Amino acid sequence: MIDQAKTRVLLLENIHPDAVSRLESEGFLVESLRNALDEDELIARIEGVHLLGIRSKTQVTARVLAAAPQLVGIGAFCIGTDQIDLAAASAAGIAAFNAPFSNTRSVVELALAEIIMLARRLPEKNAGMHAGIWDKAANGSHEVRGRTLGIVGYGNIGAQLSVLAENLGMQVYFYDTADKLALGNAKRCDSLNELLEVAETVTLHVDGRPGNSGFFGEEQFARMRPRSLFLNLSRGFVIDYAALRDHLVSGHLAGAGIDVFPHEPKGRGDEFTSELRGLPNVILTPHIGGSTEEAQADIGGFVANKLAQFVGEGNTTLSVNLPAIQLPAATGTHRIAHTHHNMPGVLAQVNSILAEHAVNIEGQLLGTRGEYGYLLTDLGAGYTEDVVLQLRAMSQTIRLRELS
Repeated sequence: MIDQAKTRVLLLENIHPDAVSRLESEGFLVESLRNALDEDELIARIEGVHLLGIRSKTQVTARVLAAAPQLVGIGAFCIGTDQIDLAAASAAGIAAFNAPFSNTRSVVELALAEIIMLARRLPEKNAGMHAGIWDKAANGSHEVRGRTLGIVGYGNIGAQLSVLAENLGMQVYFYDTADKLALGNAKRCDSLNELLEVAETVTLHVDGRPGNSGFFGEEQFARMRPRSLFLNLSRGFVIDYAALRDHLVSGHLAGAGIDVFPHEPKGRGDEFTSELRGLPNVILTPHIGGSTEEAQADIGGFVANKLAQFVGEGNTTLSVNLPAIQLPAATGTHRIAHTHHNMPGVLAQVNSILAEHAVNIEGQLLGTRGEYGYLLTDLGAGYTEDVVLQLRAMSQTIRLRELS
């Protein structure tokens, strides 16, 4: 059983103070660092840590997890979880949580702002004014009303962007590999090429799965309409930046807004390098799509709450890798959480051990997800250490936790 007062939490990448407050309110010992850690640095710091909080830069690899035998939960204080080796985490019985909805609005608002700024050529006008050049001309400047927006990836962000863009008077087309319901008057494209043929602005909102690496390159940029706009607020590795630069310099593309990059500095103030630096028709932002005070506060409280509930109650609702179950709290009981390989007969074997020791079951809930099962059991009376030893000794057991 984890002693709440001795539960160690390591938070990286300047996670919002609301997360610290929430976890400290449970009596946890919280250490919060400003920057990301590389693999070796994290391995050196993670021994004895029970909960780990990260954002997008820290990579939680199988090596890191192997060095953290006491780790029970990982919180990704962001949308994506591709920076976590989820297969290794599941195999170790470590639950991972993220915030799939908390910063959606912030990303959407930044995308809309950049679409309008690029359509009005504001980056160039702003640079000219700072250089003392008064260039009052309408050439190449457009309203977004009536123009076509192509959204690649119609998940939480893409779908909300679709609705708000349509409210601005834009015609919306989208492409997604999954079967997604079109919202409003948005039109679904059967292929990426179909979308590129009609869209005057293309914006990427795809996830970080390995198959998306480099999927938008020279061929796709060449297919885009002349003088169109391009945005990427999804993942840095999904596009070919050299190809993007070529099409911007040649004038084939009128402008771009980029928030994510294949290689990003670890901390604030570090040097940023990119082939897109210095281009007057490009908006570059330092991965701040979800970085508003509102979004970060919401993410901090949301993910921290999930971690606290997992430690105290065994609640895995919205876990990205373990079966999602929640057993209502009961008074006067002892709760155990059993993560195991999903094989026939596990429940019967657990209950046989409990019956053998005359331990009454007051509540029980089992969930499975692929190769793994997760079982919460409330016991109505005290139980001996022999019960715990026998449950841990089961060949299917991955991890057994005594919660209360």
